Amino acid sequence: MLTFILGISKLCAARGIEFNSGQLPQGVKRLLLLALASPPRSDEHDGEARPSFLIRIADHALSACHTAIDMAAFLGEATSAFGRLLTGQARFRRRDLLLIIQECSSQALPIVSLISLLVGLILAFVGAVQLVMFGAQIYVASLVGIAIVRVMGAIMTGIIMAGRTGSAFAARLGTMQVNEEIDALTTLGVSPVEFLVLPRILALVLMMPLLCLYADFMGILGGLVVGVFMLDLNVMEYLNMTQKAVRLQDFWIGLFHSAVFGVLVALAGCLRGMQCGRSASAVGNATTSAVVTGIVSIIVATAVITVICNVLGI
Repeated sequence: MLTFILGISKLCAARGIEFNSGQLPQGVKRLLLLALASPPRSDEHDGEARPSFLIRIADHALSACHTAIDMAAFLGEATSAFGRLLTGQARFRRRDLLLIIQECSSQALPIVSLISLLVGLILAFVGAVQLVMFGAQIYVASLVGIAIVRVMGAIMTGIIMAGRTGSAFAARLGTMQVNEEIDALTTLGVSPVEFLVLPRILALVLMMPLLCLYADFMGILGGLVVGVFMLDLNVMEYLNMTQKAVRLQDFWIGLFHSAVFGVLVALAGCLRGMQCGRSASAVGNATTSAVVTGIVSIIVATAVITVICNVLGI
C-alpha cells in the first residue's frame, strides 16, 4: 500500500498536481516523508575506471599472503594443541572424540565400500583390455592389487572423506562461528582449537588407516569379480597372484598415505570452518572451500610422497 501511495505522489509531482496526504494515518505519513526524504540510489561504480592489471595482481598477491599467514597461524595453533595433548594438558571432551570417531568410521563404510568396489572393477576392466590381447589376463590381479593397496585405496578414501567429513567439519564450525559459539569459548578462556579442532584431527587420523585397509579389501574384491566372471580366472589363482605381487611395504606406504590424508582433510575442514564469516552464504562458501582445499591437498601430497618413495627406492 505504501509503495502504491508513493508512486501516486511521484506521479502527481511529475505532472504538477497537488498531492493531499491530510486524510492518511499518521504512521503512513511518517513513512511517506521518510521515503521521499531518502536520496535516489545511484551506481557508485558508474564513473570509476577499472583497476589496472598491476593493481589486480597486487590485490591477489596480498590476498594470497594473508591466506598463507592465516594458514600458518592455524597450523601453529594446531601443533601447539597437539603438544599439549601429549603432555596431558589439552582440554576437550572425550565424549565428543568418541562421537566424531563414530561419524568418521562406521557411518562412512557404505560409501567407501561402493566407491572402492567400483574403482577395483574399473582398474580390472582397463587392465584387461590390453592384457587379454597377449593372453596375460592373470596379471590383472597384480595390476589391481598393487594399484589399490599402494595408492588408489588411500586416495579414494581421502577424497571420499574430504567430500563427506571435511565438509561436515567446515559446516559445523562455520555454523558455530555464525552463532558466536566460538567467541563464547574464547571469552570463557577455552581454546577453540583444543576444544573443537583437536578431536576432529585425532578422530580422522585414527580412522583413515582403518578405512584405507577396508577400501583395499573392497578394491581387490572388485578386481576379483572381474577376473572370475569376465576373464574366466580361478578364485585361488587370482588370490595367489595378488599375494605374490603385493608386498608388505606396499601396505605400509598406503597406510602412510591415508594417515597424511587424514591430517590434511581435517585441517582443511577445520581451517575453513574457523575462517567462516557471519552469514549463511559464508557457511556454504566455507564448506565448498573445505572440499576443494582437501582434494587439492590430497593430490599434492600424493605427488610428493610418490617422488620421495621413488628417490628412496621403495
